[in-house]
Amino acid sequence: MPHKISELAVRFGCDVVGDPDSVVDHVATLRGAGAGALSFLANPSYRKYLEGSDATAIVVAEADVESVKGAALVAQDPYLTYARIARVLHPRPVPAPGVHRSAVLGNDTEIGEGASIAAGVVIDANSRVGAHTAVGAGTYVGPDVQIGSECWIGPNVTIMGDTVLGDRCVVHPGAVIGSDGFGIARGPDGWEHVPQVGGVRIGDDVDVGACTSIDRGAIEPTRIGNGVKLDNQIQIGHNCVIGEHTVMAGMVGIAGSTTIGKNCAFGGNSGTVGHVDITDGVVITARCTVTSNIDTPGTYGGVFPHDEIRNHQRSVARFRQLDTLARQLKRLQRALKSREE
Repeated sequence: MPHKISELAVRFGCDVVGDPDSVVDHVATLRGAGAGALSFLANPSYRKYLEGSDATAIVVAEADVESVKGAALVAQDPYLTYARIARVLHPRPVPAPGVHRSAVLGNDTEIGEGASIAAGVVIDANSRVGAHTAVGAGTYVGPDVQIGSECWIGPNVTIMGDTVLGDRCVVHPGAVIGSDGFGIARGPDGWEHVPQVGGVRIGDDVDVGACTSIDRGAIEPTRIGNGVKLDNQIQIGHNCVIGEHTVMAGMVGIAGSTTIGKNCAFGGNSGTVGHVDITDGVVITARCTVTSNIDTPGTYGGVFPHDEIRNHQRSVARFRQLDTLARQLKRLQRALKSREE
């Protein structure tokens, strides 16, 4: 969708340096851009490509304006501004409203105005799909499910019963929401299943990545707060609570009954053991496993190769003493030097 630079600048609060009547209709990288392309510079590692870029317009910070050959959109946060403009230039396709003839609707289902129900969708009894929500081909929606307005549910998604999704949620293909949590009890003859009777409650503006699983609660619902963004292949265990605007990269595993605060971030392949509490504003680096409560905001990390558990626990305990030991060693060295002198 073509847009003038001047229009985008007004809409997103940017200053224009260069031709305000320049028109862009797609996004591209600095190196791959040509006529009609919009690009951006956020990572200093790519500054070397800025002067030679043939992009029609580039979103940059004020310090980089002089290196732009075409038009520049000057923004305080170039990457965020680029993201907002990219959504304008490349809007998500909106399917035609209506219910496909091959879709199956259960008793007392409700389909909102302008909603789109694709081929092969099954929506079970007493469920609701909000206005202008699109449900992709082959998706199953269980009984007593509530899906808000302006959501996009990809193909082959499974949403089990007693699940609530807020407005403007995005669920990518293959995701499973509301399956049984890993509830088992040890009996005399082996493991026995524990019924999982809680549902799932998901807030507004939540993204759920492809093949991500969010388990239903054992008794009370699993809860995902507003604005949470989940990457692909993530596991959220039963009874978890994920605070608003927390983000998780691919292959994160959150064990059951974990509570995570607002505005947290989890790197790829990180995770938690069960029954831990993590406060607001915590960053967990890639492959780090949280094994106890975190009460103070900050960045946490650490990776150990596997070992026999008692050795591993001793190693972790000693590792945590290194800073104290190093300080003690420095004090002893200063004392020894002072005595020698």
